[in-house]
Amino acid sequence: MEFFDIVVSILGSTVRLSIPLLFTALAGLFSERAGIFDIGLEGKMLAAAFASAVAAYLTGSPWLGLLAGIGVSIMFSLVHGFASITNRGNQIVSGVALNFVAIGLTVVLGQAWFGQGGRTPQLPGDARFSPIILPGADAVRDVPILGPLYANVISGNNILTYMAFVAVPIAWWVLFRTRFGLRLRAVGENPGAVDTAGISVSWMRYRAVIVAGFLCGFSGTYLAIAQSAAFINNMSAGKGYIALAALIFAKWKPVPVMFACLLFGFLDAVANFMQGKSVPLIGEVPVQIFQALPYILTCILLAGFIGVARAPKAGGAPYVKER
Repeated sequence: MEFFDIVVSILGSTVRLSIPLLFTALAGLFSERAGIFDIGLEGKMLAAAFASAVAAYLTGSPWLGLLAGIGVSIMFSLVHGFASITNRGNQIVSGVALNFVAIGLTVVLGQAWFGQGGRTPQLPGDARFSPIILPGADAVRDVPILGPLYANVISGNNILTYMAFVAVPIAWWVLFRTRFGLRLRAVGENPGAVDTAGISVSWMRYRAVIVAGFLCGFSGTYLAIAQSAAFINNMSAGKGYIALAALIFAKWKPVPVMFACLLFGFLDAVANFMQGKSVPLIGEVPVQIFQALPYILTCILLAGFIGVARAPKAGGAPYVKER
């Protein structure tokens, strides 16, 4: 395989592997901008993946699977909101509890319903989101450089992939160009001032966690019925936590979030490509080293090597209305 073909292959994998991270990081962006830390992104993604795979298997429709994934993810978000907003509970504990519930419940229900060790049956092709060939992809495939990039990286992805990248400018516009976004960011910085202005802090935060659940529904659905063809036990594999790291790396801004997720996707793609490959002057390197690269980078980022990443001032703290 020529060098350029390798580059194109890795770039294509980078795009596909970054999509669940991008949806999840955008979900955390809305939640944390409103002052609600959401460690439960991992659990919502996993629950959405299970629900979407079950619904797609039973109905044969990937769109109904997507709706099921979004619905279950929003339910998890509302539970998190009830615990951390209404009852002013510890947001970290609530999120971790949701992760444990999702990990256990998906396995138990999967085994009870399908008897396949916690996984769902294999989905047929029409129950999944299929790749979309963009106009002119086959015609320009043989054009040097630009042809392979367009045909194999930009074209040939499923609709959720394109929706993820469209969600980035939409998220930017909502957060920084709408009244809702202004109020949402104000709630995360100074909820007392927002309350004084006659705006319900609790309702704004609930709307933020609902948006987070909506986006996590897309990420879980992508894992189960776009990237894969079934739900597999613990298939999120820590992607929710990596998305949180990408969010911190990007300093809670939508466009940098996209590039951070692409970086993590690139490291994952390199790890997959290097399995069984030899490195010049070193020889074959254990694949576990490459698989650990995203997590090593996560530790580096969280250790503060990207400079000071200041979270919203009211993040993680329940709001108690002054009397």
